[in-house]
Amino acid sequence: MPTLRQFQYLVAVADHRHFGRAAQAAGASQPTLSHQLRALESRLGVTLVERRTHGAELSPIGREIAERARRVLVEVKDIRDLAERASESLAGTLRFGVSPTLGPYLMPPVIAALHRAQPDLRFYMREGIPDLQAMELVKGAIDMLLGPLPIEGENLTIEPLFREPLLLVAPPDHPLAGQKKVDKADLYNAPVLSIDRRHHMHRDVTEQCHAHGMHLLQDYEGTSLDSVRQMVASGLGLGILPALYVQSEITHGDDIALLQVDGWKASRSIGIAWRSGAGFADEYLSVAGRIADEAKILLNKMTPQEH
Repeated sequence: MPTLRQFQYLVAVADHRHFGRAAQAAGASQPTLSHQLRALESRLGVTLVERRTHGAELSPIGREIAERARRVLVEVKDIRDLAERASESLAGTLRFGVSPTLGPYLMPPVIAALHRAQPDLRFYMREGIPDLQAMELVKGAIDMLLGPLPIEGENLTIEPLFREPLLLVAPPDHPLAGQKKVDKADLYNAPVLSIDRRHHMHRDVTEQCHAHGMHLLQDYEGTSLDSVRQMVASGLGLGILPALYVQSEITHGDDIALLQVDGWKASRSIGIAWRSGAGFADEYLSVAGRIADEAKILLNKMTPQEH
């Protein structure tokens, strides 16, 4: 019968389309990986990999088998976690995916608190695009995913955590920055900057532009919240930034100003996800509760102006 290790090699080739990179990812030498794949093909009686000069492509049946093998490997990992849970608490390395528009401004105190409570637990943090990380979660490449909702994927448990206010900002010398209260009509056709469209945050900004009659600038998309902030500070337009970022990075700065808009109640929903069959699901729920509690503490520290 095929071995789990052979399936791991096949999935690695499917992901990397190159024998050398696949072998490195699988923690094996290239000759070993190539030999085991040929053995797998011999046992199954089909060609799984089309070997090329500069890479490798899976055959149609190879792609189908690789996807089924991927699901098997994820199930095996969850079975191992479930067995470990029977004898000990969550320990080792937790592979954690997080949105770059959230994680750096929320997770440091969470990780510190968890480390104090569970010294044997370590976090491997991977920032990335939420939709791509949801795919990694389904595939078993990460264990948990924290980010804006919706999080979509097969067989995932998704736990809503909190709502984060979204704040409108302007350069300090903008005419609206000197007003104690900005009327919605004052925002009509105002240019607004956003992070690039692969992020959920771009969708949130787009919705607020439509709701308040503002104009989203298509030609100036930031690669990070910091780049959006810098473009706002330079006078290119207004910006919409998450409250936790504002509290962490801007509260004591003077490069941008918060606008107090009458009736402004923009926010985004933040949630966390893990695979429904995960062996440590109860412990993951506990981690989720810790994150929600820390977010509440941080948001409550914000001044009325920042809210």
